[in-house]
Amino acid sequence: MNRAVRPDGVITRGTTGINRLRRSDRWLMHRPQVVDLLRSAPDPLVVDLGYGARPDTTFELAARLRTVRPELRVVGLEIDPGRVVPGRDGVSFARGGFELAGLRPVLVRAFNVLRQYPEDAVDGAWAKIRSSLAPGGLFVDGTCDELGRRCAWVLVDHLGPRSLTLAWDPFDVDRPGDVAERLPKALIHRNVPGEGVHDLLRAADRAWATAAPHAAFGPRVRWRATLDLLRAEGLPVEVPRRRLRDNVLTVPWSLVAPRAD
Repeated sequence: MNRAVRPDGVITRGTTGINRLRRSDRWLMHRPQVVDLLRSAPDPLVVDLGYGARPDTTFELAARLRTVRPELRVVGLEIDPGRVVPGRDGVSFARGGFELAGLRPVLVRAFNVLRQYPEDAVDGAWAKIRSSLAPGGLFVDGTCDELGRRCAWVLVDHLGPRSLTLAWDPFDVDRPGDVAERLPKALIHRNVPGEGVHDLLRAADRAWATAAPHAAFGPRVRWRATLDLLRAEGLPVEVPRRRLRDNVLTVPWSLVAPRAD
């Protein structure tokens, strides 16, 4: 590790919580693009950027991703030196920011970090992280509520953002549009008429209402019917093949990319 690299970023609130990022962890564990990357990487290094006041979610990430690649290495980075803790269980910690402390990971997760920055800081932060990824590497920029019941994240590769995913507790959210308050910083101010993410959420709410007859079978069955309706409307939403405990909506970034001002 290059300890001479100066951390890039500012200290954020550091709010965290046990099992807060479980929904994104589950998505990563089963995402074919991520699974293939971790299994094929010569050096399966994963960085958890901005893990906060406690490293609980970093250890959880390591445990879950090791079901994919048991020998992967995980490094938690925090820009606040007071939050850097001793490593254990094959997980280490260091001071670092968007420059990733000179590391070259295949996967970076940064949750609830950029949410605390201005919108115009997003492109620069993404570019900085992308430039430090190992070949074929991926970066997840996400946001969630305090208990991790409502989450949203963007998957980014060396070319830029590739997809947007919303995930939520089926029993905690009344309609898909309620997750809008947790959109990543790149989109949180774009949920207005004329923007792709606004159109997506409105379409999801309409399809959810249309799927109301399925409510008697539970919110997961109703959400599966909602996804089928959205596909039938021509929206490129992913319909998962396996049963999920979360309600998940994943679309190509091109569908929600911010329109030029």
